[in-house]
Amino acid sequence: MAKDDKKPENKIVLTREYIVPLRREWLKVPEYKRATKAVKALKQFIAKHMKIYDRDTRKIKIDIDLNNEIRFRGMKKPPARIKVKATKFENNTVRVELVNVPANIRFERLRREKKKAKLTTKVKEKPKVKKEEEKKTEEEKKKESKEDKEKKEASREEGLEISKQEAKEQKHVSVEKKVPMQRKALSR
Repeated sequence: MAKDDKKPENKIVLTREYIVPLRREWLKVPEYKRATKAVKALKQFIAKHMKIYDRDTRKIKIDIDLNNEIRFRGMKKPPARIKVKATKFENNTVRVELVNVPANIRFERLRREKKKAKLTTKVKEKPKVKKEEEKKTEEEKKKESKEDKEKKEASREEGLEISKQEAKEQKHVSVEKKVPMQRKALSR
């Protein structure tokens, strides 16, 4: 499938809101596995109530913000219950989202969407340059790079000559010898 081809959007068959009890499930596992178990329990609950064939949890997609909300307080202390909105599509897949999205998360989601839209428009707006024009620009770049190299070498040589002259001048200037002070503790 090419990048330009878009997947056809599925029609929505069913949309429901649930308050999913998670505590009963995550209390059955060790503390360090609790958030993971909460996500699995959420998927099992949705598979049961949205009537997914064979209760296949792989067909259930959890929103990024919902996953972050479950893991917000860490792996050891997920929420006891969570309110979600489940949308079932024609191809028997289910998308699960948070119902009451906090303001800061809503702001982040909008920012993400704007950034994504901006990137896609940049890709579309990129002009297609012909091969001949590209070859011309490459040749010009090579010429410019040769000129830049020559200038850098010339300036480097001038710098070396100047530093040699300064070194010669410093040799002929008399310098008073400074005797380093000894610390009394070391002189014993």
